[in-house]
Amino acid sequence: MTAVEIDTEYGPARVYLHCAEEGVAVLMLGHGAGGGLGAKDLVAVTRAAQAAGVHVALVEQPYRVAGRRAPAPANQLDTAWLTVADELSARFDDLPFVFGGRSSGARVACRTAAAGQAVAVLCLAFPEHPPGKPEKSRQPELDAVEVPVLVVQGERDPFGRPAAGPHHEIVLVDGDHSLGKDLDTVSRAVTEWLSRVLRPLT
Repeated sequence: MTAVEIDTEYGPARVYLHCAEEGVAVLMLGHGAGGGLGAKDLVAVTRAAQAAGVHVALVEQPYRVAGRRAPAPANQLDTAWLTVADELSARFDDLPFVFGGRSSGARVACRTAAAGQAVAVLCLAFPEHPPGKPEKSRQPELDAVEVPVLVVQGERDPFGRPAAGPHHEIVLVDGDHSLGKDLDTVSRAVTEWLSRVLRPLT
């Protein structure tokens, strides 16, 4: 694992690179709003992707690097994310990039997929709506993505359950928003999906 700091408009972001032996793509993963990169599902997916021949870049947003708990506004998160993607693209000789993350990080991945030319998007516990407020749906962020999307969602997630669509598939696993209850199923779903979406590109 290699740690790299990348300067962004809103302060340095920190990237933890977990490189595969012969990587065919790069999976960028972002953390949730109040959580860090040690979340169980992020750790499990990092190991699974690395084993499947995909480099993984775990991205710590500038507000977390600065020691703040409260997340930055969406435009700042998205701008910092795209700056990191740009830097990593040069480092990895223009390998295809998959954007992803858990919860808030999944929303960032969806919103930036087109601008960052991601070939696919991985959403772990996409927060469809704030708990108890189904009227405040974030489904449009998901529906706007035009590349393949995998959403891995807990069956009892208080943040709701996104609807499937022409470009995205939903895999339901036992558990809630943390996805920590059945990490084997999460890892298997991600490994199978990555091999499927990356096969035509390699």
